[in-house]
Order: sequence, then structure tokens, then C-alpha cells
Amino acid sequence: QVQLVESGGGLVQAGDSLRLSCTASGRTVSAYNMGWFRQAPGKEREFVAGITWDGGRIHYADAVLGRFTITRDNTKSQVYLEMNSLAPEDTAVYYCALRWRLTHTISIEPNEYEYWGQGTQVTVSS
Repeated sequence: QVQLVESGGGLVQAGDSLRLSCTASGRTVSAYNMGWFRQAPGKEREFVAGITWDGGRIHYADAVLGRFTITRDNTKSQVYLEMNSLAPEDTAVYYCALRWRLTHTISIEPNEYEYWGQGTQVTVSS
């Protein structure tokens, strides 16, 4: 089993920045791809960013490209999401997820990730 715990969410104003962290425990996760998703009220969960196990490949949703940066530190079993130029439409619960499969392909489909954190709320006021 893998446990994922997100932190770093909060209430900010438009244009501000936030850094989300996700800490994994339970099993070694350095060989697995990880991703960030978000879900706004009344909407489906959507892909935000993904990173391969070695950081060699990264993929972003068009909505966050150029504003968000995903990184990981396998020595700490952590993945991060640096969010800049936040806008009200970024308001959502943000989830960290791990894909329990040895692959160098980043999936944007939530159902291909086996482990999820509990989520952290990000609220951006205008």
C-alpha cells in the first residue's frame, strides 16, 4: 500500500503563487510516475501535470502550461506543484496521484492512477 498526503493549499488572491507538496509513504515510489489532478465543484476530476519516475518526461494540461511546474525529489518521496499567476478558475481541490505501473508514459486519465491523496483545497479570489 502507498499513502499520499498533500499539503500547501490555501486561500490566495489572483496573481499569487502557491507550492503544493505530496509526500508518499508505505512503499518505495521512486520507480513510478506521479501526477497532480484537480476537481472543481460540479466538475469532473481533471489532469493538471504529470512526471515520470525519473523526471525525464513532464506533461502539463494546456490550462496550466507556462504557469505551473511539477518536480519530484525521490530521495524524499515527494512531488511538488509550483503554481504561479493563479487565477480564480484554478480554484479546486488538488490531488496527488501515483500510477502503479512501470512505464515512461504519462497518463492524463484519472482511472489509470491507483493511489490518491485526500486532496488539498486551493481557492483563488479575484
